Amino acid sequence: MKMSATTVRDTLEEEIVTGVLNPGDRLDEASLATRFGVSRTPVREALFQLAAAGLAENKVRKGTFVLKVGPRRLMEMFEVMAELEAMCARTAARRASKQDVELIQAAHAACEAAASEQDSEAYYYRNEAFHEAIRQASSQEFLTEQANALHKRLKPYRRLQLRARDRMRTSFDEHAAIVEAIVSGEPDAAARAMRSHVAIQGERFTDLLASIASTD
Repeated sequence: MKMSATTVRDTLEEEIVTGVLNPGDRLDEASLATRFGVSRTPVREALFQLAAAGLAENKVRKGTFVLKVGPRRLMEMFEVMAELEAMCARTAARRASKQDVELIQAAHAACEAAASEQDSEAYYYRNEAFHEAIRQASSQEFLTEQANALHKRLKPYRRLQLRARDRMRTSFDEHAAIVEAIVSGEPDAAARAMRSHVAIQGERFTDLLASIASTD
C-alpha cells in the first residue's frame, strides 16, 4: 500500500527530531519519492507541511533543507503552548455546550483505550483529537488558530514524549483532571490542569532530550 503525504511527513518529522536527518540536509523530492514508493505529489505536500511546521526550509531554486529546533527554543515553545492550551481550557470550561462536553468525553475515552493497550501511536492521534475538542469548545477562533499553529510545530516532539515510561498513563490521568474541571465549569482549575499537562519542564524535559539523543 502506498504511503500518503501524512505518513511521509510523520516519518520525516521523526527523522528530523531524532537526528537521523541533520540540519542542512537536502530533502530531495525525487529521492524521497523513490524511497517511499510514491509520486512526487505526496512528497511535495509533506515537504510543504514540514516547512510550515518550522522543521524544514524551502530555498528558491535550491530545494528544501532540514532545520532543527535547539533545546532552549524547544522549551520556550512548550512554555507558550502550555499558556495557549490553558487559555483554551479556561474558556472551554465557561462556554462548552452539551455537545462539546460529549465530544471531549468521547475523546478522553478513546485515549483510555489506547493507554490500556500501551499503543503510543494510537494514543498520540487520540490525544490530538482530545486537545482539538477542547480548543473547539473554547469557541475562540483567534486563540484556536494560534494554538493550532504552534501545536503543529510541536507534533513530533509530543509524539516522542509519549514513549517515555508510564507517560501515556500519566497523560491520561492528567486528561481526567482537565475533563472534570471543564464538565464542572471551573475555568481556573481547567487552566491549571491543562498548563501542568502541556508544560514540559524538569525531568520531563530531560526525558524528551534523552529520547532524541538515544537515536542519534
